[in-house]
Amino acid sequence: MDLLEFLQRFSVIYSILTVRYVLIAGLAFLLIWKLLGSRLAHKYIQPERRPNKDNILHEIKYSLMTFFIFGLVGIFMYEANRNGWTRIYREVDDFGWPYFVFSVILTIIIHDTYFYWTHRWMHWKRIFKYVHLVHHRSTNPTPWAAFSFHPLEAMVEAGIVPLVAFTMPIHPGALFLFLLYMTFLNVLGHLGYELFPAGFTRSPWTFWHNTSTHHNMHHRYFNCNYGLYFNLWDRWMKTNHTNYHEAFEKLATARPSEPSFETLGQPARLRKLS
Repeated sequence: MDLLEFLQRFSVIYSILTVRYVLIAGLAFLLIWKLLGSRLAHKYIQPERRPNKDNILHEIKYSLMTFFIFGLVGIFMYEANRNGWTRIYREVDDFGWPYFVFSVILTIIIHDTYFYWTHRWMHWKRIFKYVHLVHHRSTNPTPWAAFSFHPLEAMVEAGIVPLVAFTMPIHPGALFLFLLYMTFLNVLGHLGYELFPAGFTRSPWTFWHNTSTHHNMHHRYFNCNYGLYFNLWDRWMKTNHTNYHEAFEKLATARPSEPSFETLGQPARLRKLS
């Protein structure tokens, strides 16, 4: 690949990543924070700690830096696939539609496990301030924080794509659906408002799925709630916040005249960690 081709392909990948971010995170911010914010005030998770303009600009700036890293990984994956190093296949009929669907689900499960354990690693005291602190500057995140990573963390987060593409047959369409799902759930985790109904975290049908409250509490307290999509590893490893269910239910059952969040201990303070 010559320099011109590199720049062209990188520009395309970077543009796609940025447009996806602006559309999904921007739409969530516009709809939930701006248009419906007053109506959903009772669902706002941290009303005493509302982010300011500088917080939001920090999230956007580092997200745009993240896409630079993701773009480089995208170029690497393009070259790897062109040289036959990956297990990406082009024809759905090669493995059939049942496998196509299965591969999307399996990739999500693999990513949830990958995310949980790399996330735990990034909270190791010797690593945290060099890799993960940037993301935790958003102690009360907005949807714009979904990709607000230090470049080193961005490299870790991007690692799921080569991990999957080098180890299992996967169609580009399946990768696309996985990445779309990842973006939606990432934005949901940083939404700042709880939209799921009462009983969601205890129902046998939905207990396994995470909520906005779950990840927001991670940003608030730091040492709990490490999972991404599912509330399974946190259950198994006993890393859920002890008051997670109570905090969720308070938000889920809140009425417009009621406060949305009861303080459940002292929030983490960045100055003690930096």
